[in-house]
Amino acid sequence: MEKLRVAAYCRVSTDKDDQANSLISQRKYFSDYINAHEDWILENIYYDEGISGTQTKKRAGFNAMIEEALHGRIDLILTKEVCRFARNTVDTLSYTRKLKDLGVGVIFTIDNIDTRDCDGELRLTIMASIAQEESRKTSERVKWGQKRRMEQGVVFGRDLLGYYVKDGNLIVNEEEAVIVRAIFHKYTIEGKGTHVIARELLEEGMKPKRVKCWSNTVILRALRNEKYVGDLCQKKTFTPNYLTHNKKYNRGEEEKVYLYEHHQPIIDRELWNRTQEELAKKTPSNEQKLKHSNRYWCSGKLYCGICGCHYVSRTKKLQNGVTYKAWRCYEAANYGTRKERQGQLVGCDNSSINEKTLLACMKFLISHIKVNYDRLRTEIINDIKALQGCVTSESVHIREHIEALHEKKRKMIDGMLEGILSKQDFAEQMEWYDRQLEELEDALKVAAENDKIMERQAEETESYIAALADIMSFDESNQELYREMLEKMVISGNVVDVYLQCLPFAVRMTACSSGRNDNYTTRIMKMEMIEIRT
Repeated sequence: MEKLRVAAYCRVSTDKDDQANSLISQRKYFSDYINAHEDWILENIYYDEGISGTQTKKRAGFNAMIEEALHGRIDLILTKEVCRFARNTVDTLSYTRKLKDLGVGVIFTIDNIDTRDCDGELRLTIMASIAQEESRKTSERVKWGQKRRMEQGVVFGRDLLGYYVKDGNLIVNEEEAVIVRAIFHKYTIEGKGTHVIARELLEEGMKPKRVKCWSNTVILRALRNEKYVGDLCQKKTFTPNYLTHNKKYNRGEEEKVYLYEHHQPIIDRELWNRTQEELAKKTPSNEQKLKHSNRYWCSGKLYCGICGCHYVSRTKKLQNGVTYKAWRCYEAANYGTRKERQGQLVGCDNSSINEKTLLACMKFLISHIKVNYDRLRTEIINDIKALQGCVTSESVHIREHIEALHEKKRKMIDGMLEGILSKQDFAEQMEWYDRQLEELEDALKVAAENDKIMERQAEETESYIAALADIMSFDESNQELYREMLEKMVISGNVVDVYLQCLPFAVRMTACSSGRNDNYTTRIMKMEMIEIRT
């Protein structure tokens, strides 16, 4: 008789010593259990440690076992409990069904469940649901306990610039505290910008923490970190789903824990308050951010083909009074050409590009898009007229229905006078007709108002036609149209890759530009399709 190839799976949720001992015990248990069956042969024992069971994505041992089973190298899988296999009901049922379809059974030894049995899935569903609910309760208990400890001042998190985290306490790192004080002093006392501060720290050989290089984002994060004034704010992020463990920024979904004067500060309260005031002055409101992000037709849509950074606008007024506008790679604008500073590569060798070149590329590309403008214009006008007719016909339909009900009422009166209908039947039927007429009269009022609106719109049809003519005029001045059509541009010197919302492919254009300002001209030397997008 051919022996079954049996594998076992064991898991512990943490990597502490006691749990590691438990893992050793589990592996020995399965080894002895399998070897005790003469018709079984031990294929392998898979395990994961320090990994949660609520999701399978990061469980290397589990995934390796499933992969072997799918390739037909395992006939039977053993695990102690459903909660060891998975604490997610969907994962448990999904994997066991997939395995069963391949003829691979799963035995949960302690729960006494064998998926090969006829009632195995029913019992497994119940136990998996219980395991998932237990995981949810455990998550709630852990979160509750963590919040109580946060309220007591225990610090959760890693070391940060200027501080060690040891036994739940923040301890000043004097070597790094010098950098923190320099950042606040440069920004608030000397009035320097975040980009300048980042560059100076790099030049001075000061190294950031947990990031490769200084940037304005790193500087701003430090300036806004309340820990440097001795306060502590925790629960800045939270985990909305205990199954996925994905964290989100806490924007009011949960209550934060804020403790004043919690630990030794690096900067004094007066400097902190002045810094926050300066930040508030220089931080644009949401409305200003939206306005800034949409300032130009290509804002946020230009990318460097060398380093991948955004292109930023650079505008200056020349001596002759003409405004010169160009776009430049963010890295090049801040650090110049590509170079190494203190072991870090900064800057970019990509060149800037004139605004007029970008507009010329858009105009050239759109002019080559084959569109039957007359047909499109006719279809739009017909759609407008069809919409007008639709509302008007509804009004006519209601009037016809009202007239039909009045005719039925007249026949009802004749029927009663001729003795065909009793007075009671007549009264009930007339009451029903009156309710129907009342509802139709209300509907007619609404339809009549819509008719007036559509009549006014019909009078403006000529203005619609004129507006359509403007919209369909693809010229260099129609930047609103470019804003709507452009998805992104990738710039590599004089080569521009253009992605339009309306095209399933990207277009590469090689431009040759000469002159400046009013005499600036651009010729498109080459245009080719470069990428099919799915």
